[in-house]
Amino acid sequence: MEHLYEMLGKVDGYIYPNEIELHWGILIVLYPYITGLVAGAFILASLERVFKVTVLRPTYHLALLTALAFLMVAILPLVTHLGHPFRAYEIMTTPHLQSAMAIFGFVYLWYLMVVLLLEIWFDYRRDLVIWAIQSKGIKKKIYQILSLGVTDLSPKTLAWDEKLGYFITVVGIPSAFLLHGYVGFIFGSIKANPWWSTVLMPVIFLLSAMVSGIALVMFLYMMVTRFRKVKIDMACLDEVGKYLFYVLVLDFTMESLDQIHRIYEAEESFEILHMLVNGKINITLFIFQGLMGTIIPITLLGIFRIDKPSEKIRRPVYLITSLLVLFGVFFMRWNVVIGGQLFSKSFLGFTSFKLGMIGTEGFLMAIVWFILPFLILSVFLWLFPPWKKHADEEHVL
Repeated sequence: MEHLYEMLGKVDGYIYPNEIELHWGILIVLYPYITGLVAGAFILASLERVFKVTVLRPTYHLALLTALAFLMVAILPLVTHLGHPFRAYEIMTTPHLQSAMAIFGFVYLWYLMVVLLLEIWFDYRRDLVIWAIQSKGIKKKIYQILSLGVTDLSPKTLAWDEKLGYFITVVGIPSAFLLHGYVGFIFGSIKANPWWSTVLMPVIFLLSAMVSGIALVMFLYMMVTRFRKVKIDMACLDEVGKYLFYVLVLDFTMESLDQIHRIYEAEESFEILHMLVNGKINITLFIFQGLMGTIIPITLLGIFRIDKPSEKIRRPVYLITSLLVLFGVFFMRWNVVIGGQLFSKSFLGFTSFKLGMIGTEGFLMAIVWFILPFLILSVFLWLFPPWKKHADEEHVL
């Protein structure tokens, strides 16, 4: 009886019994968030490789390794949420082509196994062979294994490595768009939920993914250079900031267009959505996502496009801006996933959501899955230091 009163205390108005408890929690918020970081980091890397934005060279390999580290973890929050992690392989062995989630498994596998791993291998193959000769102990064994026995360093073979790596990067750009655009498609195709059901949802998810990925690489580049006690390449950092500004403006424009379209149409769900954005998700939408995650970063980066202050000012502002953007995009995912479940399909009431601290759907579990890719990335940076590779290439040239 007490449990019943507790459940009813979460309800405002009239909702269906199966809507009292939210089916998707913070792990499903984390799942598209991490996936978006992958897509955005890879797209930033492709600017240097495909579009020849050479000033971004210092962030190229860091962006690739970041994308790989986060992609390895991206699906784990989803698998944890499902509750049967040891059955996850069945999505590959029993394909169901009419299931949007099942198809995503193949998109994920394509991007991980074909695009990212192959591109990084072709980029690092020469270095793996050289490092296997120069290194000792466990590193030597790892480099020998990862080189796959291909030790030819002739100019012709290295030229083929470059050509194949370039081709995979070109293929990887639409693959990155597909990876995260498909996540938005999954939400946007749920017709029964007016907060999710919009044709702009895949585009909004993709643009916010690009924003978060670029911001993450900016943050990591500044932290890694500081840890190594070397000078930051300000030309590179300014260029990353420029692209972050442009994509952030596009993202803000598209999300604003989506909201304006909802207001103009004013369908039967408009009243409940109006109550949602002005009530249950008021702070997370307008303050966290809108003001802190979008308006302030756009303003700061926009000022830098007009007049550049000294490096002493730009460096901390870029650091703060990258963190604000990452914070804002996280709450964009929160507002979509959690916000879309707070109102009833009857449009007559709301439920509430309280994030627990422990358990498989708790805050601590989410922290574990968010910290894990950073730990994996630290191992990658130990094994495949981009700065060492960059220095070797400059020496060769």
